Amino acid sequence: MVFLKPAAHGTGVIAGGAMRAVLESVGVTDVLAKSKGSSNPHNVVKATMDALMKMRDAATVAQQRGISMEKVFNG
Repeated sequence: MVFLKPAAHGTGVIAGGAMRAVLESVGVTDVLAKSKGSSNPHNVVKATMDALMKMRDAATVAQQRGISMEKVFNG
């Protein structure tokens, strides 16, 4: 299991070994990440890829919740 959280511009990739390699290779620039559970690099890479594949954009979230884009970002 992995935890990915957007970070402020200029923060960079704050993640450990295998997760950092995956995030940098796909072009992620500012993120805070934490691996929970297995520290086996193979499992961490699989969990990171799974998390990236499940991410949704703001427009999709707004449509699913039935609210405006402004409400998504400003609460």
